[in-house]
Amino acid sequence: MQRGADGGRARLSRLTTTVTWPVTAAMTVAFVAVAPPAAAAPEPSRRELAEERRKLADEAERLTEQYNGLRVRMAQARRAAQAAEKNARRQHEALEEVRAKVATLAADTYKNGGADPSVAFASAADPQEVLDRSATMNYFARQSGTQVALLLQTMQAAERARKAATDRDRQVRGLADEAQRKKKSLEGRLATIERKLNIGAPLPKTGKAPAVDPDGASAKAMGAVKAALAQLGVPYSWGGGTPSGPSFGIAQGSNIKGFDCSGLTMYAYAQVGIKLPHYTGSQFNAGTHVSRSQLRPGDLVFFHQDLHHMGMYIGKGRMVHAPQTGDVIKVSPLSGRPFAGGVRIA
Repeated sequence: MQRGADGGRARLSRLTTTVTWPVTAAMTVAFVAVAPPAAAAPEPSRRELAEERRKLADEAERLTEQYNGLRVRMAQARRAAQAAEKNARRQHEALEEVRAKVATLAADTYKNGGADPSVAFASAADPQEVLDRSATMNYFARQSGTQVALLLQTMQAAERARKAATDRDRQVRGLADEAQRKKKSLEGRLATIERKLNIGAPLPKTGKAPAVDPDGASAKAMGAVKAALAQLGVPYSWGGGTPSGPSFGIAQGSNIKGFDCSGLTMYAYAQVGIKLPHYTGSQFNAGTHVSRSQLRPGDLVFFHQDLHHMGMYIGKGRMVHAPQTGDVIKVSPLSGRPFAGGVRIA
């Protein structure tokens, strides 16, 4: 009887197992089918969007000044290549001149070297003429070593000059290729940045130029301040600005006539006869460095460790500057930016 009961329980267990698996699978399928979709990621808050905009705008300006620095290096390399080529031509001309002198010396020595000066002196109708000729030949004989040495030195200098010209030319081509790659990269990144910044919205307005107390600034510095403040409201243009005024920029700034940060300060000081490069890194080394507490109107002020933003100090903790893509030239406080140094140009 017990064995029968055990057998019954075993058959019931097998039946339960057989039934349970399909039921469980069906329940699982049903559960998966009716499970709600995953919740969508929350939209960024206004504060998060504002912070993203600030970071992207800052990165855009950093890339702008990197490209400006590259353009300065390219111009320097071109000038160096041109100077080396001119030097090579001068050395070649000197080489030919020395070669002609040595050839003449060799011919004279050959023609006169076999004559015994004592015999020529004794038999000459005019002994003084022999003495004069002998003295001349002795002089050139003494100089021959110097002439040959000069020839070799000139040849070596010409070769060095030609090599320098070739190296500089190669450097210019390399910089041009680098600039092209950089430009393409920047264009793509700027396009993305401008979409995120919603460029195309109305440009922000700016007030009239504030009165500026010279506070010990020079006449030229105040002239530069006046020139910069006269550009208030002009759009920021990536790579824009010349010594003559606002210009269409490069890449994403090619359709915007205005200034970038170093373009504005370059223009302002050009109006008082001072030439500055279109690059924050070069302008940082263009004058006398001053501390923040020593700033006067007209001093250039730089921000961030890599100096990718700058403006012109106008007193009372303020500066005039071209801030970023999508903005205009305006007056802003120095505070809130990582101050890197001040430079007095005049």
